[in-house]
Amino acid sequence: MTHVPRKRFGQHFLHDPGILRKIVQAIAPQRGDDVVEIGPGEGALTLPLLRALGHMTVIELDRDLVPRLRTAAEGIGEIEIVNADVLTVDFSTLHHERPLRIVGNLPYNISSPILFHCLDHIDAIRDMHFMLQKEVVERMAAAPGSKVYGRLSVMLQLVCRVEPLLRVPAGAFRPPPKVESAVVRLTPRPASERASADARLVADIVRAAFGQRRKTLSNALSGVADAEEIARAGVDPRTRAEQLPPSAFVALANVVQARRQTVG
Repeated sequence: MTHVPRKRFGQHFLHDPGILRKIVQAIAPQRGDDVVEIGPGEGALTLPLLRALGHMTVIELDRDLVPRLRTAAEGIGEIEIVNADVLTVDFSTLHHERPLRIVGNLPYNISSPILFHCLDHIDAIRDMHFMLQKEVVERMAAAPGSKVYGRLSVMLQLVCRVEPLLRVPAGAFRPPPKVESAVVRLTPRPASERASADARLVADIVRAAFGQRRKTLSNALSGVADAEEIARAGVDPRTRAEQLPPSAFVALANVVQARRQTVG
């Protein structure tokens, strides 16, 4: 019996063999890789990956799909199924000798929370290949000055290299979503390239700056930093958040942190 996609889980099952082949080629799975798939659904991507890997872990919230996945994997490879909400999964516990390679067709209704959850475990991750709504991928990869450049762009680009790979039409899914999709590769930056600032403070500043994106930084950050501090970070207080590169938010965080340490 065909599984009926559940709207509350945001299920859209990929079935286009050409697109699946391109995704597998982009991932380039090798024996020994520790691959974790988020939301395997009916296993369209899982099975070709499992053939190449011999073993993999999947995280599936829909318990009705668990026995289907076990049956489909028989004779192909060993599959470990974590029946849970991915936002509750500690990726560091799935990480063995090698950093994780995370893949998945992410539910579009919670794609941003999943991305931020992955960032929380970035030290356990080698790379990520995700299918997402095309507009989300555009936001992830956007450059400063773009209309779609925002909080997601900054927070991801500070930690990862973001590489859009291919577009996927709605007809490649069952049922077809109302939007186009895209596949993106995220590669964590080496620790030496990451922000040398308090990560939580950077996140707070980015959130405040883009929370009122029509305002100048001196107004948007009025509760966090004054105009003098913003200028000390090498940023014009009259600019708006979408004009700043990710590194500028790190500079702002360092100035705020220095002031707080002095006051403290």
